[in-house]
Amino acid sequence: MLSIILRAALISSFLMLSVTSCQKKANSNHRAISSVSTPEFADYWYAGKAELVSYNLKQSRYGEVHDGKAVLIFVTEPFSKKKQVKLDNGEAAGEDKQTVLKLNFTKKFTTGIYPYSMMLSAFTPVKLNKYPNTPKVTMSSQEWCGHVFSQMNLKKNEYEISSYSYFEQEGDVNFNLDKALLEDELWNRIRLDYKSLPTGEFDIIPGLFHTRLLHKNLKAVKVQGVLEEKDTINSYTIIYPDRTLKIEFESTFPYKILGWEEEFNGLGGKKMITSASIDKTLNTDYWSKNNNKDKYLRDSLNLQ
Repeated sequence: MLSIILRAALISSFLMLSVTSCQKKANSNHRAISSVSTPEFADYWYAGKAELVSYNLKQSRYGEVHDGKAVLIFVTEPFSKKKQVKLDNGEAAGEDKQTVLKLNFTKKFTTGIYPYSMMLSAFTPVKLNKYPNTPKVTMSSQEWCGHVFSQMNLKKNEYEISSYSYFEQEGDVNFNLDKALLEDELWNRIRLDYKSLPTGEFDIIPGLFHTRLLHKNLKAVKVQGVLEEKDTINSYTIIYPDRTLKIEFESTFPYKILGWEEEFNGLGGKKMITSASIDKTLNTDYWSKNNNKDKYLRDSLNLQ
């Protein structure tokens, strides 16, 4: 849990950073000095397998904390620059092909009698130095009251956003936002090149899970970022005006996500905390494990 003392310390560090850098913005924003061309990277990410990691989830909702399960699924795949979808035949696509690191992020938890099932997908180019922005993010959420779906597509210098909701105040909308860093791409950036994470003050478009659960309008906001590097565990913290998100990850390749914590204002301004801690890891070609005989693999991730 981010304590008041830690929060104060982080804010203090931001003030020191502003003094020493003459209030320079995002002093590492979109800086890509990665190891994606190394044999180590290729052996891990181009081996024809995905990395599946399950987490014990503590999800804040309706003023309470609910136990659940989260899963982060990372895999590289060929992606169409024009259509912004996975290519069926990457070898035949020519210049339209780029390799992305895809994140599928799922959450499952129950509030009282009814369950939530949420999923987010983010497609981030492996070559961040050439393609510094994530071209596509999608999110869906289902529960017994109804479901919502949102999609963001990068078109030149704007994100085209389509959002559909069963709530009257949200409804079906289409709008554009100026290009900015996405909270939902941070997870991929950690895996590709954590040193590209911006620090200091910068603009970010908040995550789709957060904005939909709290029924917030999606727009860029100004935040502060802090990257802490230690011997075994690194952390990256984003401080919003009304919320704090901290992601912890391994300090060495492959920079696996170890957990995260989100502190925010819930109903009536009550401080709420959503957190997740790593449980199990499995590297496999899960798309070929779709028969009854493969169900035992769920036990490897402590999934029901």
